Amino acid sequence: MNEWLNVIFRWTHLAAGVMWIGHLWFFNFVNAQLAKTYDPDSRKKVLPELMPRALYWFRWGAAYTWITGILLLFLVYWFGGVMVNPEQKMGPHAAGGIGLVLIVVGFFVYDVLWKSLKNEKAGAAISFVLVAVFAYVLTRFMSGRAMYIHVGGLLGTIMAANVWMRIWPAQRKIIAGVKGTAPAPDASVVALAGLRSKHNTYMSMPLMFIMVSNHFPTLYGSDLNWVILMVLVAVGWGVTKLLYQKSATPAPAQF
Repeated sequence: MNEWLNVIFRWTHLAAGVMWIGHLWFFNFVNAQLAKTYDPDSRKKVLPELMPRALYWFRWGAAYTWITGILLLFLVYWFGGVMVNPEQKMGPHAAGGIGLVLIVVGFFVYDVLWKSLKNEKAGAAISFVLVAVFAYVLTRFMSGRAMYIHVGGLLGTIMAANVWMRIWPAQRKIIAGVKGTAPAPDASVVALAGLRSKHNTYMSMPLMFIMVSNHFPTLYGSDLNWVILMVLVAVGWGVTKLLYQKSATPAPAQF
């Protein structure tokens, strides 16, 4: 039964994740550039048809990715014997419970931080340091493998919460404004949706590595596993920056 549940949850997790991240990248690397070419008539015709359809798969992909991720966390880590190292004194359920609490707290810290900060570079630097602290703290009471997946859980939870609590509500107002069924939203609503979508795009790259990190015991088993992870997070953010830059060039639009 454990093996069958593992297969079902992992397959669903992967399929939902592809659906979610695929639409996220479409929004940020394709549609964001295409939308700049719309005239008012095109915008009024295309957006009310395109965005609700795309956002349907986007938000439900996020939901099922997060739900199956939590189920896998319970199955593989809480009950799978890899939550803590033999020499660590804390039990797997206690370590997992603390990890989940810290993940939830992490979203609220992130949300408050980015509501109060106006400088993106400063926010990125502070966020990087906070993730590093989060990773290091986890190594004190859980295994390196579990620490990696909990950092992934933090990023995934922030991303999913962004989708359902920030991006989707803002997009509903934007779409209604374009259709004329509601007043045009304040510029801050548009900015919020764009910023949180951008954050999700940057978090998606390291998150995808963390999803397969259990295959690399040399990394998570190192004494400096949290340092290695943060280097890879920085690399993921750098690659995402390059993708944003490439999307803004004429090359992707060439036939």
